[in-house]
Parts: sequence; structure tokens; C-alpha cells
Amino acid sequence: MSRDRRPILFVSSPDSGLINPQLVLAAELSRRDVPGLYFATSDNRREEVEAIGADGTGSTVAFRSLGAPIPELSSGAWDDETYAAVTQQSRWKAHKALMRQTFDTRFRNATYRALEEIVREVEPALMVIDSLLHAGFELAVTYGIPYVVSAPFSPSNLVNKLPKTFPAPHSGLPLDMTPQQRRENNAFRRRRGRLFIADSLLRKRVVEYVKSNKELGVSRLAAKYTSRIDQARLVFSYTLAELDYPLEVPEHFRMLGAILPPIPELPDEQDVKGWLDRHESVVYMGFGTVARLGATEVANLVEVVRRLYGDHSVLWRLPAAAHKLLPDDLPSNLRIEKWLPSQLDVLAHPHVRAHFTHGGGNGFVESLYFGKPLLTRPLFVDCYDQAVRGRDLGVGLVVDRPEIVDVDDTVAKLAEVLRNPEFTTRAREIARLQHEPGRGREAAADLLLSLVADEHTAPSPTPSARLAR
Repeated sequence: MSRDRRPILFVSSPDSGLINPQLVLAAELSRRDVPGLYFATSDNRREEVEAIGADGTGSTVAFRSLGAPIPELSSGAWDDETYAAVTQQSRWKAHKALMRQTFDTRFRNATYRALEEIVREVEPALMVIDSLLHAGFELAVTYGIPYVVSAPFSPSNLVNKLPKTFPAPHSGLPLDMTPQQRRENNAFRRRRGRLFIADSLLRKRVVEYVKSNKELGVSRLAAKYTSRIDQARLVFSYTLAELDYPLEVPEHFRMLGAILPPIPELPDEQDVKGWLDRHESVVYMGFGTVARLGATEVANLVEVVRRLYGDHSVLWRLPAAAHKLLPDDLPSNLRIEKWLPSQLDVLAHPHVRAHFTHGGGNGFVESLYFGKPLLTRPLFVDCYDQAVRGRDLGVGLVVDRPEIVDVDDTVAKLAEVLRNPEFTTRAREIARLQHEPGRGREAAADLLLSLVADEHTAPSPTPSARLAR
């Protein structure tokens, strides 16, 4: 492949929250007829990748396989025991359970080898790597390939060193802490720093990791956890600085806001849109693709909707597995869908006044892109961090007991979000910021093309030399 035609290689895990922004960016480059676009991910995402540009509206995107999805790394495929451990109410125990579940060199090694073969073939000018796919960073740093981090997370979840007084990532603690919360934060930070030494399973896996690095040829620099961010050309954070607590962010971070396709996604869709048109005040209720609701939660959520009757209607995206838990006497102000043609089109509808959400990074920022205030029932990991920041920013409230959805508390807080115009006003201020120049998919695509142009003109080893082993 000639130097002036070297491609961009997107690399992502298959989970929706991680891959969706990259699919949007690849589609944006395709619409610009950018040649040489490649996308490496798991086999279950092949159809979506190959659909980009397939209708002749842009350049095509070549799919490259990283193998079958790895159930242990996919939150939607976890067994019930793992799900319960990672979503338990103790923030520390949940964080520890997540690390024990996902840090395993067996999974990394297979991905690294598959990606190594892809890189040898493609010889990319630039890689765009999802922030949790460490095999991608390790390979890019080892071979000296320029890369961009793709992250649907707040900057405080990405920077390598936070001030001691800053809430530890995944702790769900606010910036303005009580004395007890400060003690909790200090303990969380200490435990987090010692986790891979103190935990016997993780200590064993660190030894395995060091051994496998030698076998794979991973460089010492690449093996350093901090290199993921430090060695990146740019870090794309799909949020705003205003949605995190005040923090000194590295110069190579780009706060891009929500990365969305052109809206409306489905302009001709009439079923859901028609229902929204007929109901003047709607709450959209959706807890992502990972949440598993039990009988108590489903019954309580139905009762919440029932108490809103006469004032508000509710559109609920409820996975098919939970439909068997629904009571027979559903309130008439409730519409339930197993799947929505476009969640973005729902959030964009003027009759949708609030989003009752689990607080995942993409959905959190997307709701605010459309100026919709939030009631958050945090699920796990970073959801608690988003929830408390949204509350402190004034764009929403947080339920007291997410594990059961307390009816009285949820109804009261949802009514407050809907009744008090300050929540909507603040959400619309965040929407305005996200629509400013330098945000969104077009700005991100411009940055990628600029990096590729710089790489093509800079004196550096040829791809073949750089990839030679």
C-alpha cells in the first residue's frame, strides 16, 4: 500500500457503549469518501460495519475480525453471579469484582495476536482504539503506530493521576464531601492503588501478564498502564468538561460531547413518533442494554407510571426477557417497547420532557445533547459517578434506592424534575454547549483527518519497517 493511501483503522470491543461512537465516526468519514477505512472488532458486529457505505453513499469500511465475542468481557453476557457482584451496592466491592472479571491475559492475548495480523496487513497511518481495549494500545505503542483513544467517559475516569481530594473513579462520591465521605474516598483510593498486590487472584494474573508480554513481544513502555493515555496523539472524551468536576485536563484531550449520527436517524418512522406526537408530556424510561430487572423492580416501576397518570405518559424500553414479569393490568399512560428503532429520535422529540436512565456515559450525554433533564437510577461502575455529577450540576436527580426503585422516592423526584423548570433550563444550557463549533462527530472526523495528514508528511519509518519483527 502506498504511503499517501495508508488507512485509518478503528479498533473496538463489541459492547454498544464502546463501539457506537466509533461506528458513527467511521460513517462520517465514509460520507466524506475517505478511502482506506478499516474496522476491527468482534464477529457479531460485522454486519453493522459492512453496512457503512454499502448503499453507495460513501466509501466502504472493511471489516476485520478480532474473533468471536468474549462473554467474560461483555457485560450483557455475564452470568447472574458476576452481574450481581459487579452491580452490588458497595462501590468498592463492585469495583473489585469488575477488575477480577476483566483483567485476564487469556482474553488479551487472543485479541493482541488477531490485531497484530490485521495491522501487518493494513499498515495503518492511524488507529482509533476504544479506551478499554488494552491490547490495541499495547500493540500500537509497541509498534510506534499513532493512535487516538475513543472514550465515552468523563476525563476524571481517564487521567492518570487525580488530586487526592478528588472523588475516586467508580466511587460515586461528590466533590463536596462530608468528613465521612472523605474517609471513604481515601480508603477507596488506597485500596485501588493496592488492589493488584493485595488480591491473590489479581496478583497471580499480574505474573501471567508479565510472562505473556515477553511471549507476545509487548514493549516495556506499552505494558505501562499510564501509556494508554500518555502515548496517545489525542484522547477523544465524549462528554464536556462542564459535566465533570473541575479538573486540570491534559492538553491532548478533546472534549467532544455526544458523537451522534445525523438526526433524525429514521425520518420516515411513524409508529413510535406518532404515539409521541399524541402525548404532550412524556418520560422516556430506559436503563440500557445491561440492566437486569427483577420482579420487584418491574412492579415498582409500573406503579411509578400509574401514579403519573393524568399528567404524564411513559415510553419504556424494556428488554424482552423482563416482559414476563409485567402485571396484567398495565396503566393506560404506559407504552412498552422491546426495542426502539432509534433512541436518539425519541430523545430528540419535543414531547419527551425527561429521561429516567441508568446513567451510562453515552445515554447521559445524549440526553443532555437534546436538553432533557434526568432522573438517574445508577447501575454500576461509572454510572454512579455520572449520577452524582448530574445532580450537582442541576440537570437531574438520583433515586435513593436503585436496587429496588422505591416508589415514593422515585415519583417525588421524577415529579420534581418535571415540575421545576430549572432542571430543563440547565439541561438546555448543556445542549447549547454541545452544539457549539468544535464538538460532535464532524469535529472528531476533522481531527482524525488532520492527524493522518500530519502522519503522512512527517519523516518516520515506513510502515513495513515499523511493523517488521
